[in-house]
Amino acid sequence: MVLGAGPASPVSGCPEVAELEANLPCTCKVHFPDPNKLHCFQLTVTPDEGYYQGGKFQFETEVPDAYNMVPPKVKCLTRIWHPNITETGEICLSLLREHSIDGTGWAPTRTLKDVVWGLNSLFTDLLNFDDPLNIEAAEHHLRDKEDFRSKVEDYIKRFAR
Repeated sequence: MVLGAGPASPVSGCPEVAELEANLPCTCKVHFPDPNKLHCFQLTVTPDEGYYQGGKFQFETEVPDAYNMVPPKVKCLTRIWHPNITETGEICLSLLREHSIDGTGWAPTRTLKDVVWGLNSLFTDLLNFDDPLNIEAAEHHLRDKEDFRSKVEDYIKRFAR
């Protein structure tokens, strides 16, 4: 399925996008900078609990032509101190992997809604210090949880308002 196929499809004209918008977590907002390009959208996650509460984190999602055989490409645009997101925006979320050894990777049955809920969960139940992408952040948490929290709060003040 190609999102936004056809001339100037309105967002509501694409069933998957309409489903996505109708089923967003309360902490998420989706924005289409160009309504004619439904394959590119931004997601804002505003966690209401945990370490990242009070921050606004922007993600850019690009849906490739081969979707839904391959996952969308997602990058975090907000600088963050997080064990599963690098400071340059790379994200460790198994459902965004084409091939995942744990079997939880991308599958053609997954949807954009799954991606949004997965990204939202990186701030709560999928926050994973045991299998980090940002090893420094995970080790920081292991060494000193309070100092980790302080650095997260500093990043939120500086980059996530």
